[in-house]
Amino acid sequence: MRDTGTVPPSAPAPASAASPGSSRPPEREGDGRHARRFGLPVATALVMGNIIGGGIFLLPASVAPYGTISLVAFGVLTLGAIALALVFGRLARRDPRTGGPYVYVREAFGDFAGFLAAWSYWITSWVSNAALAVTAVGYLDVLLPLHGSPWPMMTAALVVQWAPALANLAGTRYVGAVQLVSTVLKFVPLLLVAVGGMFFFDADNLGPFRATGGSALGAVSASAAILLFSYLGVESAAVSAGEVRDPRRNVGRATVLGTLGAALVYLLGTLAVFGTVAHDELLTSKAPFTDAVDVMFGGTWGGAVVACAALVSIVGALNGWTLLSAQTAYAAARDGLFPDRFVVKRRGVPTFGVVVAAVLASLLTVYNYMAGSARVFEILVLITTFTAAVPYLLATAAQLYFLASGRRDRVRPARLARDAALALAAFGFSMWLLAGSGYAAVYQGVLFLFAGVLVYAWMSARKARA
Repeated sequence: MRDTGTVPPSAPAPASAASPGSSRPPEREGDGRHARRFGLPVATALVMGNIIGGGIFLLPASVAPYGTISLVAFGVLTLGAIALALVFGRLARRDPRTGGPYVYVREAFGDFAGFLAAWSYWITSWVSNAALAVTAVGYLDVLLPLHGSPWPMMTAALVVQWAPALANLAGTRYVGAVQLVSTVLKFVPLLLVAVGGMFFFDADNLGPFRATGGSALGAVSASAAILLFSYLGVESAAVSAGEVRDPRRNVGRATVLGTLGAALVYLLGTLAVFGTVAHDELLTSKAPFTDAVDVMFGGTWGGAVVACAALVSIVGALNGWTLLSAQTAYAAARDGLFPDRFVVKRRGVPTFGVVVAAVLASLLTVYNYMAGSARVFEILVLITTFTAAVPYLLATAAQLYFLASGRRDRVRPARLARDAALALAAFGFSMWLLAGSGYAAVYQGVLFLFAGVLVYAWMSARKARA
């Protein structure tokens, strides 16, 4: 019998959460002084830290070719992301267990759909970690004399990957501390640039409202395709719901607050750069925030400041995504859909999942540098944009199923229409994410996704034998 979300917030998932016939061992969780549940501030920092990685420092230059109409696209996407955040909050209130989208999808549609959601999200997390580490080395090269040499760069990328992994292995107490500190350290300089830029704002720098030909709708869609993936990570608190204090109350709040905080940084930061750096210069800029800092404060030290902020931002995102990777595998293993080893918890963290995610990301990183071509790596990263959207789509469909099937636990009739409208908006946003990833990513992502069917067949056979 599947759990229906009536587990008390402070209790671990019961053995009955597993599918019948599961051969998994009882859940093992080594709590102690190094294991600590996340309060609202840390849960919010987890959401914001995972949404804001290293890409924000290039976003203004990426959307500059479309003109300031890209700010309209930002606004539309923010509304979609908030709808998705609210849906995850509603789902976490229904079932506040670790696993997020996987838990909701499995409850609604069964083991196979749940496995696809978990597998897809798990792939996204560790491949994204490899991408974040490689991105971090690009900023590290500004501070240290790596000079593009592959061996030092590869070593630096591995160090950047394993430092957050070690924080995870130390326990949730340290994961939360790193996440909170890194979020504050990244938020403060970005907000200072955003606010400080208003004092140096020059409307003549903005350039045309629509810099490309064609319709306004086409320009919004084109810029939105670049910005769509800036909001990946809104589900972070829901995935770690089992580690959040009072998850029925705090997961939804943290998800919305974290999404709004990230949106504020994105919008104000991009507007500040648009207003301080001339449009013609921004079109060819490789470091738009650096250019903005140099304009505001003079000198050439802006590059070092932005590089430090970017490194802190990426380390925080790596810290959070490493935890989410392990938590997703843990939730699926708890139900017998991933190998049993992923269930093992020490100090509140699924340690085996952390190690596996770090090792797989490290192997991909090494392959990237040894192959000497970024093309294969870029393709894999593009695929993750598809695999990240799949759990979103399935989770919002699960919410629609719960509302339409009469299983409206803790949903007041007066809020039913509003919850249905939010779920439909979030479903549309998820479809937009899938479409924005492009034909090649969808094609290759489907192949990547269904490669996991072999794993599902193997785990199902084990359960059948048991």
